[in-house]
Amino acid sequence: MQRNIVLDTNCLLQIIARKSKNYFLWEGFLNGDYCLCFTTEILEEYEEILCLKTNRLIATMVLEIITQAPNTQRVDAHYHWNLITQDPDDNKFVDCAVFANADFIVSDDKHFKDLENIDFPRVLVVRLEEFARLYRNPDAN
Repeated sequence: MQRNIVLDTNCLLQIIARKSKNYFLWEGFLNGDYCLCFTTEILEEYEEILCLKTNRLIATMVLEIITQAPNTQRVDAHYHWNLITQDPDDNKFVDCAVFANADFIVSDDKHFKDLENIDFPRVLVVRLEEFARLYRNPDAN
C-alpha cells in the first residue's frame, strides 16, 4: 500500500544528497513507492531553502521532479488549522497533511511535538529515522 506523506524541508534536504544514508528514500520516491503531498507554500519553502543550501540548478531540478512526478499530490489547503504555536510557519505542513489525508508528516523538528496532544484533526508525525524504518519494513507498522 502506497503511503501519502508530507515531507518537512529539512528532511527533504537529508534525502536528496546522493551520499546521504537516507538517499534510498529519495530513490523510493523516484520509483513511485510513496506519494509526496505538498502545497504551493511548501514548494516555495523547498525552493528557498534548496537555493540557500545547494544552488539554483539543484533547486530547480528537485522542484521539477516533485511537481512532475505522478506520485505527488498538490493540495489546496484552504483552511489554516494553526495547531503549532511555537513555530507557526510549520503549520503549512500540518494543513497539507490534513487536507491530503496524509498518513503522516516526516519531520525531526521538535515543534511538531505540539500535535501529540491534539485529538482533532489527528496528524501523525514520524521522525526521518522512523520513516526509513517503515519504508524498509512496510509490514512492521
